[in-house]
Amino acid sequence: MHSSSAPFRTSFLLLSVLTLVLGACGSSKSTFTQSGQGSYYADKFRGRPTASGTPYRPSKLTAAHNTLPFGTKIRVTNTRTGRSVKVTVNDRGPHVKGRIVDLSKKAARKIGLVDAGVAPVQLKVVRAAAGR
Repeated sequence: MHSSSAPFRTSFLLLSVLTLVLGACGSSKSTFTQSGQGSYYADKFRGRPTASGTPYRPSKLTAAHNTLPFGTKIRVTNTRTGRSVKVTVNDRGPHVKGRIVDLSKKAARKIGLVDAGVAPVQLKVVRAAAGR
């Protein structure tokens, strides 16, 4: 039985490795893009802990997204102004229907979102979180 089970084990091992590799490629969010409404954090959240545990700092380039892993770098473009900014996801949200991202005040200022408060944006993952 030893000799007849060896090809089966080799085939099973090869199939398992292939499944893992293809599964990892298919679940990657490195090509993830999304369009919708973007907003930014109110000043009252300054210093409060984000979902990742780090305090919200308006002077940092950070964002909240409902599903992307913490540490993911995304490029957010205000489709009205054409201006974009690269931010790091460190919080969950936004918690308003129809919105896809909440930006720190610095990030919102860079793309011309502060005066409008809410604007149409497109986001794209530029670097997946480490270990994801």
